[in-house]
Amino acid sequence: MRIIVLFNLKDGVSVAEYEEWAKTRDIPGVNALGSVDGFTVHKATGLFGSDAKPAYDYFEIIDVNDMDAFVADISTDEFQAAAAPFQDYADNPQFVLTEDL
Repeated sequence: MRIIVLFNLKDGVSVAEYEEWAKTRDIPGVNALGSVDGFTVHKATGLFGSDAKPAYDYFEIIDVNDMDAFVADISTDEFQAAAAPFQDYADNPQFVLTEDL
């Protein structure tokens, strides 16, 4: 299963601070989970064929190999502490569950 997380940063959050945390803490931490085959974070740069602003500035893609194991992995006190800053950075993130066609 793939989870796609769509979000903008909260007002007043430093882009540089968030991106440094994502690169040095969040990406390596999530990729270290046994239930995750891959985790990437993407920054929107525009809309193809348009000058309009994308609805979301950031997108995370989490490839989960076992949802029950993933829930167990992210439920630990250690992971919760490591992931807590995300709630300070992200404004109402949307966690979209997907499946391949």
